[in-house]
Amino acid sequence: MSSANSSPPGNCKFAIPKKGRLFEKVAELLKGSGIEYHREARLDVALCKNLPITLVFLPASDIAKYVGEGNVDIGITGLDVVEESNVEVDRVMDLGFGGCKLCVQAPVADNVTDVSTLAGGRIVTSFPHLTEKFFNPMDEAKGVTTKITEVSGSVEAACGLGLADAVVDLVETGTTMRAAGLEVVGEVLKTESILISNPKTKHADVLKLIKRRIEGCLVAKKYVMISYNIHNDLIEAALKVTPGKKSPNITSLQDSDYKAVTCLVVKKEMNAKMDELHDLGATDILTFALSNTRM
Repeated sequence: MSSANSSPPGNCKFAIPKKGRLFEKVAELLKGSGIEYHREARLDVALCKNLPITLVFLPASDIAKYVGEGNVDIGITGLDVVEESNVEVDRVMDLGFGGCKLCVQAPVADNVTDVSTLAGGRIVTSFPHLTEKFFNPMDEAKGVTTKITEVSGSVEAACGLGLADAVVDLVETGTTMRAAGLEVVGEVLKTESILISNPKTKHADVLKLIKRRIEGCLVAKKYVMISYNIHNDLIEAALKVTPGKKSPNITSLQDSDYKAVTCLVVKKEMNAKMDELHDLGATDILTFALSNTRM
């Protein structure tokens, strides 16, 4: 690599998807975690401004292999990619986005009700290792061999073109699958985006820092802080509405008949909680967005 596209010695190399929706999610996560960088046009390496980290932008499908082989220290990719790559990595944490399922899909017209009936047939997929692992027990039980053909894209077209009896592909909303006249007949794997590391990385301290920051960011995305005043006679009922993530913070007010309560509530429940508190008799109900946390 040229000097402009390389990592300084001693930096932790962090692989992230180079484009697409997953890149956008990861970029948002890094920003929320205070991992700042500037990426030059046409370069796949960027140095972090405030941490000894070099970001390496790779196709999501290659990240697990780079991490497993020690070419980079840590990375973010899908669990499906990790399992398909068949490499040894540490699963540091689940990130809660990019969720979907790897499924066996067959033509609706074929009315497949038992996925084992496809054993010994023709399967087209971008996940040959996971597909083989899924069908092996059925092949052994029936004494057959499923023919698995690997393709890089447009998997859903294989059945319509007469190239396969079924396909194994990711299903998120199912729109593409249904448009191709296919339906799910078996589930291979549930997947989501995960943070992984090489088991032998020499940057355990940086990994620990990144994990802590990402955890804080994810909590901040999920929760808001709520604050309100409540009469002493009503506080027990109010705390049933807002028990907090761990425990609410209760402080005395100048008016000894009232207490101030502050705690976290799930963001999507925020308005319903405010309505319940208002109906109960709470006053000065406020919510505050969180940018990051350390729990």
